[in-house]
Amino acid sequence: MNTDRPITELLSSGRSLLSVEFFPPKTEAGGVQLLEAAEALKPYRPDFVSITYGAGGSTRERTFRYAKILREQFGWLVMPHLTCVGSTRDELLEIVAGYHADGIRNIMALRGDPPKGTDTFVPSPDGLRYASDLIALIRENFPDMCLGAGAYPEKHPESATMEQDLIHLRTKVDAGASFLTTQLFFDNEHYFRFLHACRSREIHLPVLPGLLPALSLSQVQRFGPMCGSSLPRALVEQLHVVDEHPRAAEAVGVTWAYHQIRELLRHGAPGIHLYILNRSSAAITLARSLERNDHSSNHA
Repeated sequence: MNTDRPITELLSSGRSLLSVEFFPPKTEAGGVQLLEAAEALKPYRPDFVSITYGAGGSTRERTFRYAKILREQFGWLVMPHLTCVGSTRDELLEIVAGYHADGIRNIMALRGDPPKGTDTFVPSPDGLRYASDLIALIRENFPDMCLGAGAYPEKHPESATMEQDLIHLRTKVDAGASFLTTQLFFDNEHYFRFLHACRSREIHLPVLPGLLPALSLSQVQRFGPMCGSSLPRALVEQLHVVDEHPRAAEAVGVTWAYHQIRELLRHGAPGIHLYILNRSSAAITLARSLERNDHSSNHA
């Protein structure tokens, strides 16, 4: 059995990492789209890929299934997501044990969102309430797991203040998080201010910035508020001009993300995590923009 490298090892290399995020498809057609996107991205060899998680039944099983496909068929370092939603403590440990037995050593540990139509997260009976609880549970039982945790440069939508959100983040760090990946943002100043706030509170974990290459105005207007991310007026105006032309809108989004990437890396960000929504074209264009001359020597 091959045992994966911890992502923290890559983050300590000093290179600018590239990672991409997939979501488990709900249909066979969606599965084809995911695999086609993965095949198109294969030549660009992301340092690792993540795959999101939904609670219960087939969604949970699809996360496990596609994590194995991306790892075994594409040879990628894979970080499955795991949330507290819809699972007891024992069920969560069983899921982690399955990944661990397969050699997976990286998990993104999240609380998860409340069910659609509700604003309040209610844990399952004998379940967990917070991401910090999940991190602590995994750390106690699988101490060799590398655990990613979520971070919110503009605060979590449920937090009353940024200070409150940073207190919650400190709890996740103390519970055993290994590194942080941010929610999407479109203005780099939010990342830089957030990083300064973390460092001033003795939170010194690597913070990987997460970016969403915009595909349309309606997309960012939907995702932005849902994720607690504000939309710069300039981006809204540019997307509005090309709103009825999908290819032009994608070009606007890619160009915006490209400038974000260059500035983030120039100011020392450890890499870039792309939310690609199982689409490859924007990710390929942005991957080409990264100077990664030593990339090929870092894949085990």
